[in-house]
Formats: sequence, structure tokens, C-alpha cells
Amino acid sequence: MKLTPLADSLPASVPFVGPEAQERARGAPFAARLGANESVFGPSPRAIGAMERAAREAWMYGDPEYYTLRQALAAHHGIAAKNVVAGEGIDGLLAYLVRLLVGPGDAVVTSAGAYPTFNYHVTGFGGTLHTVPFKGDHEDPEALLKKAGDVGAKLIYLSNPDNPMGSWHDANVIADMIARIPEGCVLCLDEAYADLAPPDAVPPLNVTEDRVIRMRTFSKAHGLAGLRVGYALGHADLIGAFDKVRNHFGLGRVAQAGAVAALADLDWLAEVQARVAQSRDAIAAIAEQNGLTPLPSATNFVTVDCGSDGGFARAVLAALITQGIFVRMPGIAPLDRCIRIGCGTAADMDALRVALPKALAQAVS
Repeated sequence: MKLTPLADSLPASVPFVGPEAQERARGAPFAARLGANESVFGPSPRAIGAMERAAREAWMYGDPEYYTLRQALAAHHGIAAKNVVAGEGIDGLLAYLVRLLVGPGDAVVTSAGAYPTFNYHVTGFGGTLHTVPFKGDHEDPEALLKKAGDVGAKLIYLSNPDNPMGSWHDANVIADMIARIPEGCVLCLDEAYADLAPPDAVPPLNVTEDRVIRMRTFSKAHGLAGLRVGYALGHADLIGAFDKVRNHFGLGRVAQAGAVAALADLDWLAEVQARVAQSRDAIAAIAEQNGLTPLPSATNFVTVDCGSDGGFARAVLAALITQGIFVRMPGIAPLDRCIRIGCGTAADMDALRVALPKALAQAVS
């Protein structure tokens, strides 16, 4: 066996160690699964029914054109189906986007500490990553634009609302950034948390703009992380180019049926949004009761400033995990002074309420 020179040069890495792997390592399941930014509130009952019916047809491949799903997404957003592409979560679509736009040595700009799977794809296709720091716990549009101009970037990545900090920029800030994207560059605007964000965080769609592609997912508010369904919205020329590289059978029948039904169930979406808001408040209150600082969040998690450095935050996280509370944290300073706690049920919050003071005491000792 001989790998390509590029593959041979890369380290074997996993952007995230899954909770299942951690459960195997600790020899016990987690009592509260609050680290993967999933929706513990689950899928829409209508989506569950659609998936149960589709399961009887799972002997057939899914429609490779994702016709019904794309039509539903187009109608939902008030655009044409030619401006929509679906795929295996935002992760899969990021891989296709990088493959389309980034060649060996091409410059790509992102924020240090932002979503690491994007970086994984860039290096995997031979691109050169350039990073800028967060500014005030927000990604910094001005710094991203300047760096992109300096290095001649083919692609900029920005998440809004942001992971891992939960912060967000006003839609006007994002619109201004889009207007100033350098020539020959595309902005990938990751809007995984758009369904949970305040309306003023999400700029209006403009699919005539060929310098931006916007990505959404069914993994967060719709509670379908286990199906891996994401989609991108953009100019017809860029969206059409995905047919050159995408896995046309990447979404099975069950996934497509579940996503279409979830999209139509606006009552369930509203209920989940309310539960997420309630849980964000609960996490913030628990943090404050323990002398910690919760950061404002427009996502389904709350990032909590532990008030010290990364070493202390890692000790808190490790202590929570030993008590069966699965959480994660940012990986790069100064963001790593924080831990990131996902929204959960009342029982999850009760478990966190008991575990956090014990974890803090253990981290101090």
C-alpha cells in the first residue's frame, strides 16, 4: 500500500472524540449528553412517522436528485430549487465545497478556534490555512476580510451564530462583509444555528450573489443529527457545480423523508426553540450560582467562562466527565478558558446542577 504524498504527509486525526468513544473508555454511559450540540428534545413526531413509513422502503436507494427535499427547501426559503443542494450534513457539504474551490496550496481563511472539521477538509485537499483570532469572543469579519485580501484566499469560513462560543453578529455586519468579499474569493457562511438565533442575526437570502454560499442543517433545531442531512443555498452556478463531485446517493430514503417532514412541522420547531431558550436560561443560572460567567448564546449551547486559564477549564471538564456529564470546550486560547454546555432536559439540568460544584471543587484541589 502506498498513500498519495498529500495523504502520507497528514497526521491521523479526529476533529472530535465522540461521546460513545468516551463512554467506552470510562466503562459507563453518560448521565447527561450535553457536549455534541445535538437536540436532546428529539425529532418532530411527524418526522418520526415519515421515517417509520420510509423504513419499509429502505431496500431502495434514495432519490439521487433529492427532488422532493430540494423542492421543499426551495419553497421554505422562497427561492428556486436550482439554488439548493443537499448533502450529508454541513460536514459533507464543506468537503464538497473545498474540493470545488481549493487546489493544492490555495489559501483559505478561517478563525483560530472555529469549527475544526472545516480545517480538516482544507488540509485534506491540500489547501493552506490562514487564521485570525477571535475578537471579544466573536469571530472577526474585518480581520477575516483583511487576511483574505493579504493572502489571495479562495475561500473564507465564518459561522454565524458561532461555534464554539455561541456568539453572533447582527445581519447588517454580515451583509457588509458579503459586500466586501475580495475578488476571486467565496464566503462560506455556516448558519447551522440559524433556526435558534434571533431574527436580526440572519441576513436576507440573496442567491444572485455568487461570492457567498450559506449552509444549514437538520442536526440542531430539527433534532435529526443521526441522519446527517444538511443543505446549502447559493448562486445557481456554484450550487450546480456540486453535481460534479457530490455523492449522489449520500442521503438515503429515510433521511430524505425525515427531513421533508421535519421542515413542514413548524409547531414542533417552535416548541424546540422555546425549550432551548428555557434550557439556556437554566445553564446560565447554574453557572452564575457557581461563580462562573455564562456568555450570551444564540445556539443550543451556552459557553461558560470558568474565570481562569485553559488548564483550569480542562480540569473542570474532566471532573464533569468523571461524574457522567458529557461536555466539550474550545481548543485554542483564550477561548479555552471556557467550557461549552449543551441545552438539555430538566433531568439533564438537575444532573448538571449537582455535578458542577463538585467539578469546580475537584478542579481547585
